[in-house]
Amino acid sequence: MHNILVTGGTGYIGSHTAVELIEEGFNVLIADNLSNSDITVLDGIEEITGVRPLFEKTDLCDRSSLKEYFNRNPGIDAVIHFAAAKAVGESVENPLMYYRNNLVSLINLLEEMELRSSGSLVFSSSCTVYGQPGKLPVTEEAPVKKAESPYGNTKKISEDIIADTVKAAGHLRAISLRYFNPIGAHHTALIGELPRGVPDNLVPFITQTAIGIRDELKVFGDDYNTPDGSCIRDYLHVTDLARAHVTAIKRLLHDKNSKDYEVFNLGTGTGVSVLEMIRTFEKVASMKLRYRVTDRRPGDIEQVWADTTLANSELGWKAGHSLEDALASAWKWEKNYRQLKKNK
Repeated sequence: MHNILVTGGTGYIGSHTAVELIEEGFNVLIADNLSNSDITVLDGIEEITGVRPLFEKTDLCDRSSLKEYFNRNPGIDAVIHFAAAKAVGESVENPLMYYRNNLVSLINLLEEMELRSSGSLVFSSSCTVYGQPGKLPVTEEAPVKKAESPYGNTKKISEDIIADTVKAAGHLRAISLRYFNPIGAHHTALIGELPRGVPDNLVPFITQTAIGIRDELKVFGDDYNTPDGSCIRDYLHVTDLARAHVTAIKRLLHDKNSKDYEVFNLGTGTGVSVLEMIRTFEKVASMKLRYRVTDRRPGDIEQVWADTTLANSELGWKAGHSLEDALASAWKWEKNYRQLKKNK
């Protein structure tokens, strides 16, 4: 049984990936500082899988603490690195916090991996590294452009750091997964997306508005050069995304990688506008949603969606859920979570 360290494993994507790993027979260890997640997520993972991952509250930016963590857990075979701050708008307002948190944590992790036998890394990257692509859908060969936000820039710099480290180290191998926009929740509604404070992502803002936590949804701009004027993104179900991480880990552990450092786009290959998302949710939830168009948000790009050919053919992964599936699962999660909170 391989031991997989999942940093940021109590977060949204990390928790769903932990579930998929456990169900595939891996032993999961989670390190998280709980800055944007809740320890009760472990209860959901355990209820779904019957297994409670070994959890330690750990700050990856603290070099000595991370070294002690690896000393206590010497048998780690591979790492999936999610731990990072991830809000575009917040990064524009507080860039130094994003550079310190996202880059120092990665550097510390790679330094520990260099010293040990933990030679396989799957990195949580983002389509933000492409900026506003000149050609759509965007392939992995598209130029990495100047980032529109400090968050996006940390992903670009992180990829450079990983590529250079892999080249120099000799025994390290890595895959960066550039995802587009994860949405939805586990079909049990026991884990899902639960942002602290005001949501930065579209779907939790939609579901919180629908259930009455928010007065209205803000649509940031309707004057973009798109069919309905709102931004276009590629939205994929979080369980499809989690499954891709398991596929990537297996690829590295079983020596199926074609290069020591590989990059794959993860998306559905279909662009959907913000206004289309609202209409689809209204259909799925059988209700009207209160929303208001406001000014554009700093750091947002106009439109992007993935060319998934490489992930489909080389990685052997393909998104399997529809947009309706994803939005229905997000709505189920929101209602279940609020009911549980009410009953406590």
